[in-house]
Amino acid sequence: MVNAKRYLRLLGVQLKASGLLALQYRADFLAEGLTSLAWTFTALAPLFVVFGARPSIEGWTFQESLLVVGWFTLLQGVLEGAISPSLTGMVEHIRKGTLDFVLLKPADAQFLVSTQRFLPWRAVNVLSGVGLFVYAFVSLGRWPSLPGVFASLVLLGTSMLILYSMWILVVSAAFFVVKVDNLTYLFTSIFDAARWPSSVFRGSLAWVFTFIIPLALMTTFPALALLGRLPWTWLVGAVVGSVAFAAVARWVWLMSIRHYTSASS
Repeated sequence: MVNAKRYLRLLGVQLKASGLLALQYRADFLAEGLTSLAWTFTALAPLFVVFGARPSIEGWTFQESLLVVGWFTLLQGVLEGAISPSLTGMVEHIRKGTLDFVLLKPADAQFLVSTQRFLPWRAVNVLSGVGLFVYAFVSLGRWPSLPGVFASLVLLGTSMLILYSMWILVVSAAFFVVKVDNLTYLFTSIFDAARWPSSVFRGSLAWVFTFIIPLALMTTFPALALLGRLPWTWLVGAVVGSVAFAAVARWVWLMSIRHYTSASS
């Protein structure tokens, strides 16, 4: 309990520092926020194109697909605002051999490198995602049930955990190959597929996006939960799968850090 409070205080300090830094450049803060909002509307363009020619796609109507895009937009804000900035900074530390400054601090190194930088304006994506949820349900003429909301919140937690764990796995490669820019770009490109309901993918892609790179769990499952169409067995599987992903990511991190060579070595 004491350690938990300590790490929560550390997280608060890091968040405050990132917020103060962002406010020092208010024009940039506003510009980046507007850019994030513009990208949200851009993400809707493919939906308008597809549903302009047909009323539904693989059992999903336009309004229901908006829920999937909403989860994609929300998680994109989490990825680009909280996960990617810090872990990209870790890659730079490894490349320059300056990770010692983190490793020598009296706190868990993975926690420190994962919380060293945040981009507050990416909260616009999170709010935009919530806005898409509201618009979708207003268009559907109904609201989600309480069990559905609860299940979707649980899946939000599992989605963020998997997203973070996958990013840890990607950047851990920097301990071996140093330059992992192509891997991060590849991951970001693959994540773009999460804006579509998982049922549009067939064959091996459907299997990969469910079990290997579980995009379905991140966006389609929460949307199904809000619609009241997610089996509880899938919810349990998502929780178990996310914990397994986190355990693997932690193990890979601990193994990878043993290969780190500092600038003074």
